[in-house]
Amino acid sequence: MDITKTLSGIHLNAALSLPLYLQIVTALTVKIQDCTLPAGSKLPPERELSRLLGVSRTTVINAYSLLEERGLVSTRVGSGTFVSSEPAATGSPSPTMPWEQLFTPGYKAPLSSIMRSIIASPTADDTISMAAGMPDPAFYPVDMIHALLDSRRHSLDLADLGLIATEGYLPLRRSIAAWQSRLGKTASPEQILVVSGSQQGLFLIVKSFIEPRDYVILESPTYLGAIQVLEAAGARLLCLPSAGKLDLEIFEDYLIRYRPKFFYTMSDFQNPTGRVMSLSDRQELIRLAARHRLAIIEDDPYSLLYYGSPPPPSLKQLDTYGGVIHIGTFSKTLFPGLRTGWVHAAAPVINRLAQEKQYVDLHSHNLAQLILHTCLEENALTPHLAKVRREYKNRRNAMAAAIRKYCSPAMDFDLAEGGLYLWGRLTPAISPTELLRQAATLGISFVPGDAFYAHGAASHEIRLCFATHDEERLNEGIRRLGRALAATGATAATSVSPPAAGRPII
Repeated sequence: MDITKTLSGIHLNAALSLPLYLQIVTALTVKIQDCTLPAGSKLPPERELSRLLGVSRTTVINAYSLLEERGLVSTRVGSGTFVSSEPAATGSPSPTMPWEQLFTPGYKAPLSSIMRSIIASPTADDTISMAAGMPDPAFYPVDMIHALLDSRRHSLDLADLGLIATEGYLPLRRSIAAWQSRLGKTASPEQILVVSGSQQGLFLIVKSFIEPRDYVILESPTYLGAIQVLEAAGARLLCLPSAGKLDLEIFEDYLIRYRPKFFYTMSDFQNPTGRVMSLSDRQELIRLAARHRLAIIEDDPYSLLYYGSPPPPSLKQLDTYGGVIHIGTFSKTLFPGLRTGWVHAAAPVINRLAQEKQYVDLHSHNLAQLILHTCLEENALTPHLAKVRREYKNRRNAMAAAIRKYCSPAMDFDLAEGGLYLWGRLTPAISPTELLRQAATLGISFVPGDAFYAHGAASHEIRLCFATHDEERLNEGIRRLGRALAATGATAATSVSPPAAGRPII
């Protein structure tokens, strides 16, 4: 269907008292309800429709926003605006359940569903997404896992496919404990809880420890998922200022003034900045936490993805008082679909987390746990890690070279020594929100830095994932980003934008 021809018949009248954006809403609503625009139809980009109808882009943005509010269209990150699959019915509506009135109050923030949108939104074949922290499916070790399972098929105990302990499959807990102990994080099976991804581990910790108005210390910027789960629990967030190192003076001041429940951190290749906490900062952090009996949540998805020297000993390794709760995952090293991670903590903590977990899913997926136990027992993870470290290092270098070629001086960055991301810093004249709109028209996506700051702090940064695509595609993606930066800079030079109001809606 030629969508441009379909919409070219819309006639607007500036002389009417009805605002132009409402005229657009009315016209599009009619076309959606009479199926001229069937479910799933992609609407033109805002800039293209504004040219077609002879109105400003702001007018089209307002029209699309109202249509989305009414449930007639939906916006997908990196893809565009689409007619919803269940448009509003015509004629007399049938009685429906008032679901919104029955829900309990939920967490509402401009970016409350960004992670779900980033992961779930389909993209066109020519779209290059650098948004989600997604390992490349080409590196999923399917053949390795198939061979391991095939070698064990005769010894499989069918009882292991039934209900198992909430804490997890005991052979896997033993394997994880032995593996972590070899890495210097001394553990026993009683100190391991298998969870359905590290995000569930974080959710269970917050559910077990945090009451509304409790204080929690965070780095700024930090992992979006942590901000969301803490804000949803009603926690009050104490943010350490953005800097190259941990500000331990402010940290100690927070401890004395507010007596926070815990400190959440990614000490290795932090998401989004890629920073690594220095050994001296780790040692001083442990000393202060021990003195004040502060719990530390160490979220560790990336420490094994280093591209030079391994990072310093983890906080869990340096723990002198039993107060560090360590969260790990196989999602970034093997593949995300396993949805399996673990929590390593004192036995009383594991017992309480297991009590909370049993209300959520009884236990994590059996087959994934069997696969991971076999991987660890056969030491199959070691050669796989060597491969992905080599490949992702090459991709990081390719993205860095492309940024220097196509995006300088509008954007600079620090070269991350591990993890999956580069953290780009934009010149003050460039709005990340406007850059994202420009990027979408060129078939690329990323995450604006605002998403990683609590309290709606403004940011002139963006996060780019270099793991998902090969070097050629990354080069093309950054080339398009350079074009978007040039277009956004030109727009900024010729217009005066009103002050930003909070975080962008993505």
